[in-house]
Amino acid sequence: MNSRRKGKNGELEIAKILRSYGYEARRSQQYSGANGDADVVGVPGVHLEIKRVEKLNIDTAMEQSMRDALEDETPVVMHRKNGKKWLVTMRLDDWMKLYERGRNDGLQQKH
Repeated sequence: MNSRRKGKNGELEIAKILRSYGYEARRSQQYSGANGDADVVGVPGVHLEIKRVEKLNIDTAMEQSMRDALEDETPVVMHRKNGKKWLVTMRLDDWMKLYERGRNDGLQQKH
C-alpha cells in the first residue's frame, strides 16, 4: 500500500474509532498537508495528527502538531504500525492537565 493511501486509511480508521466514542470526528480536507489543518477534526480542544507508518519520527510528528495547533488546542499524535494498536503521544504537562481534570470530575461525581 502506498504511503498516501495508508495515511488516508489511518485517518479514516481513527475518525471511525472516535465516532464510536460519541465524537463527530471526520477526516479533514487535506491539500498536500500544507494548510496546517488537523488530520482528523471533531474532538474539541485537540489538534490531531494521525500517523500510520512503520518508522515514525515522533519528535517531528509532535513538532508538526504543536506548530499547527491553535492556541486553545492540545497537540496530539495518534500513531500505529501494521498489526499494532493505536498509541497516543502528547506532552507530559498536557497529559497531566487532562488527567487532573478527569480526576477532579470523578471526585465531584462521588459527592
